[in-house]
Amino acid sequence: MARLTLREAITEALREEMRRDENVFIMGEEVGAWGGTYAVTKGFLDEFGERRVRDTPISEMAIAGAATGAAMTGTRPVAEFMTINFAFVAFDAIVNHAAKVSYMFNGQFDCPVVFRAPGGGGKQLGATHSHTPDVIFAHFPGLKVVCPATPYDAKGLLKSAIRDNSPVMFIEPVALYTSPKVRDEVPEEEFTVPIGVSDVKRAGSDVTIVTYGEGLHTSLDAAKALAKEGIEAEVIDLRTLQPLDMGPVIESFKKTFKAVVVEFGHQTYGIGAEIVARLQDEAFDYIDAPIKRVAQFDVPAPYSGELERAALPNADRVIAAVKEIL
Repeated sequence: MARLTLREAITEALREEMRRDENVFIMGEEVGAWGGTYAVTKGFLDEFGERRVRDTPISEMAIAGAATGAAMTGTRPVAEFMTINFAFVAFDAIVNHAAKVSYMFNGQFDCPVVFRAPGGGGKQLGATHSHTPDVIFAHFPGLKVVCPATPYDAKGLLKSAIRDNSPVMFIEPVALYTSPKVRDEVPEEEFTVPIGVSDVKRAGSDVTIVTYGEGLHTSLDAAKALAKEGIEAEVIDLRTLQPLDMGPVIESFKKTFKAVVVEFGHQTYGIGAEIVARLQDEAFDYIDAPIKRVAQFDVPAPYSGELERAALPNADRVIAAVKEIL
């Protein structure tokens, strides 16, 4: 075992997959000589060379389009966007090309491309660099969307994403990259985590908290505080938004009869709305109280650190939501 940060776990996954399969290569702005904006690929150019670590022009559409074409020819590109916000510039290549290639060609082409991007707020990067648009990408069939919250999951899910024959949007919560509270024991031996499988991160019997990404750690903090008052919350980490595994969520809800959904994206049209709708559809007879959502307020991300923290979810808001429905 090695104790890794989220960023270190992602670096390990990339290095192991590139050593395992020579068809895997990395491309993006400053991924080579600079080592990536957040130093995820630092040292890769020296180890793997310019053929497999490719610095690109400053054009996200070119990055995503070239990566999609390369994937169709049999390679396994990992394309890095400096931030998820820049993926909007590449939206056409991601959702109209990569996501639809296999369908439009009747399965004659696979498109095994991974689009990596740090996302989310909390780092005072301003309104245009702090989006959490995960649910937007999850809306499109053909594109898998993964958002890990722990180093173990990050490493295992990224390895699975690189080996997957479908395009994967792999979103990494930037606020968790080097956070000491998410440092985790990660096996050094070979392992993967399957895409599309939710995970129970904390057992409980009084309320179900459904979350993913940065919301996991906020939810666990809230659950710890609630436990001191005799309230046991079960925390479900979705890990993958597309395909969405509702099995553990439904199973937990049938035990607790109450739920709170926590997400760091905006509440309006967010992933929480999808979770609530599915609970209503699949477990209506078990609803004992309104299902609450705790999310980022519907405002552009403020630059001020204090205001940004006020706009984002926190443990106190989760605790208040739980107490309200109890």
